[in-house]
Amino acid sequence: MSSSSQDPDPTRQPLPRTRAAATLVVVLLGYLTLPMAMSGITVALPRIGADLDASGAALNWVVVGYFLASSSFTLVAGSLGDLFGRRRLFAVGASVYTAGTLASAFSHHILLLDAARVLSGVGAAGVMASGGALLAATFTGAARSRAFASVGTAVGIGLATGPTFAGTMVDALDWRATFLVFASVGVLILLCTIFVPESRADVRPRVDHAGAITFIGGFALTLFAVTQGSRAGWLAPPTLLPLAAGAALLVAFVRIERRTALRTGQPILDLSLARDRAFVGWPVGAFGLGAGTTGILVFLPSYLQGTSGSTARDAGLVLLLLSTPLLILPPVGARLVNLGVPARRVLVLSLLLVAAGNGWLTTLHPGISTLALAGPLLTIGIGQGLSVGIIDAQALGMIEPARTGMASGFLNTVKGGTAAVVLALFGALLLTLLEARTSSADLAGRIAAGNLAPGPEQTLHAAQFTDAMRIVLWCVAGLGLAVAVVVQLLLRPRSLTRGKTAAPADGPLTV
Repeated sequence: MSSSSQDPDPTRQPLPRTRAAATLVVVLLGYLTLPMAMSGITVALPRIGADLDASGAALNWVVVGYFLASSSFTLVAGSLGDLFGRRRLFAVGASVYTAGTLASAFSHHILLLDAARVLSGVGAAGVMASGGALLAATFTGAARSRAFASVGTAVGIGLATGPTFAGTMVDALDWRATFLVFASVGVLILLCTIFVPESRADVRPRVDHAGAITFIGGFALTLFAVTQGSRAGWLAPPTLLPLAAGAALLVAFVRIERRTALRTGQPILDLSLARDRAFVGWPVGAFGLGAGTTGILVFLPSYLQGTSGSTARDAGLVLLLLSTPLLILPPVGARLVNLGVPARRVLVLSLLLVAAGNGWLTTLHPGISTLALAGPLLTIGIGQGLSVGIIDAQALGMIEPARTGMASGFLNTVKGGTAAVVLALFGALLLTLLEARTSSADLAGRIAAGNLAPGPEQTLHAAQFTDAMRIVLWCVAGLGLAVAVVVQLLLRPRSLTRGKTAAPADGPLTV
């Protein structure tokens, strides 16, 4: 496997410009809408909790369940796209996502809403995995660099405008109207897929049923166990049993994939990817960036609404400081790489900025001004923006066209899994710290959801929320520094070995 970022198949003929442009527009619409829905729903959580009388883990599952389902199905969706057609899987994913979002709008119980969000996550897996694979199969060289930079910009626009849009909708109407708007966009994405040419592997592979079942089951059970830890206890049977079952299924998945690779050469996941440190460095970097951002997107709006009296719209506007750099910096990162700046250096710099921003954000306090939040949030956003457009391009540039669906699915599995795990751990640690301070699991859940009842104890609860948030943010900052070190080690150029120089771990994309 080549470790350069050049197109693995330079002889492949590009699509006509109009068909390529149609593919780019439709895929970008998906990458715009899904991040917008993700970031937008976070500012609606306090209102959803109050309306459906929900808090704690049940309320957090509105977001966690979406990411859990998405990350569990993304890898399989990517490989199925190679088999049955990437456009077909993209359309199926858009259909399922739309159905789940509609069901969310009409849910009148928190468990029904959680289930609908899980369905939306399954659909999102098809859109995200197939979308990246469609772009990798459509564009080559510098055009691929520009296409994935556009993806980064679309994601940035979605993240930036989602909280403000959703906050405005929640304040003016209610949270259900927000879901209805996102569902209507899902219908538009589905209709537009008719303009996208089909793309699949040249040699039709067999379906690795055993691998698909064991991976989905193992990954979903493991993430479910993590989310259960904060509610049932980390050593309680509701946590340990699914964790043990998930681990057993994942072990079985590895064995099945090894056997399938030897027998047919067509596994759901080619485990050789995990042995190639030049490839692994990119998903590890994606994990670090996601870990440094996801918890803030979900819990900072609740903090501001609960401790400072901000409206949902005001909280959404504050998040613009975090997400606005994603509007302008992805093309800058891609441009730097094309000018010869090693991509690994850009990624490591991004991780350091995200870690520094989380540490800086520990200065938050009740009534904190937008100006005081600007420095740390912009620092995190700049770190995200510089690398969000180059990770997929660098990683998929190392893979031959027949396996881009699988590789794209793997990358999005890492991203979605990161979001689910970070939200679960961030929320679990936050709830644990609050419960230790309040001696009440129910009260801790209400505080974490931003539902601080007015009264003489509001100041005390705001201070407790602040202390817990600061501890969690320091933990996230430390994790970011550790990931930066790991990425630097994984992506550093290999030294001379027996008179030969190995291919660099990264480099400029072909111009």
